[in-house]
Amino acid sequence: MTKMNEKKVGIIGLGKYLPEHRLSNKDLEKIVDTTDEWITARTGIKERRIAADNEATSDMAVKAAKNALENAKLNPGDIDLVIVATITPDMFFPATACIVQNKLGINSVPAFDISVACSGFMYGIAIANQFIKTGVYKHVLVIAAEKMSSVTDWTDRSTCVLMGDGAGAAILGEVKDGGILSVYLGADGSKGDLLNMPAGGSRIPATVSTVEGRLHFLKMQGNELFRHAVKIMAEAAMKATEPLGLKGDDISLVIPHQANIRILNAVAKRMGIDPAKKLYLNIEKYGNMSAASSAVALTEAVEEGRVKKGDTILLDAFGAGLTWGAVVIKW
Repeated sequence: MTKMNEKKVGIIGLGKYLPEHRLSNKDLEKIVDTTDEWITARTGIKERRIAADNEATSDMAVKAAKNALENAKLNPGDIDLVIVATITPDMFFPATACIVQNKLGINSVPAFDISVACSGFMYGIAIANQFIKTGVYKHVLVIAAEKMSSVTDWTDRSTCVLMGDGAGAAILGEVKDGGILSVYLGADGSKGDLLNMPAGGSRIPATVSTVEGRLHFLKMQGNELFRHAVKIMAEAAMKATEPLGLKGDDISLVIPHQANIRILNAVAKRMGIDPAKKLYLNIEKYGNMSAASSAVALTEAVEEGRVKKGDTILLDAFGAGLTWGAVVIKW
């Protein structure tokens, strides 16, 4: 929570990138045993963006970053730190942030990845906030970028209907008014088996059998994850707003991780807010882009005029790990 004499940190630039290719529910009907009606009713998703075969996570991240730099009226050389939130890095190492840093031409600044799945944008904002507040850096670039199509099993109808690709970016810096008021983060590693990718790491290295067993794709225990997601997101929202004395009516807009329309409506109900008025949704267009979902949603909410100067907004997310995070910002 921001104290009286602390430096105020806010978002001074936003950007996004969505691949051109749209994969609709009707397209998926030709791939797996599903229907547009079932997908829409269960998830709220109508289509999702899919990156080109030669389009990596870093490529999308760079485009979103350039968009954010233009929005902030800054040059790449003004950035002091690059953070990339992703679970679909270009490769295990080097960090995708280092690849992005090089492509932006700012090789002298520190760069690192964070891997907390859908909560990545919240974690990135929290880290950037501390670096700027303590005077270590002036401008921090936080990018959330995912090529979820690369880890999606297109024969698994329970997961392939959910995921999409994209990137969003935010530049944080000192602001005169408002800014980040509160940050709440958490994790529970005991529930990591609810959403994971079993193979490819040091525990189960890639072999012919792991590839044949389709272990290099995400696996999800949907029903159990749903139950925890609703509880976690609602609690994270409360933990971030209560220290500020904020109630549902005090929040101008809630911008949640775009996971599933039923989860989001349930969270809104627990928070006591009207989803039609105060819940920002773009899941219909993009599906679940993991860490990128919140970043893209925030960017679009601002572009559409849903977020105005003086508004108090709440970002709220949960992801594999399990991890979660909520951020309250005075715009």
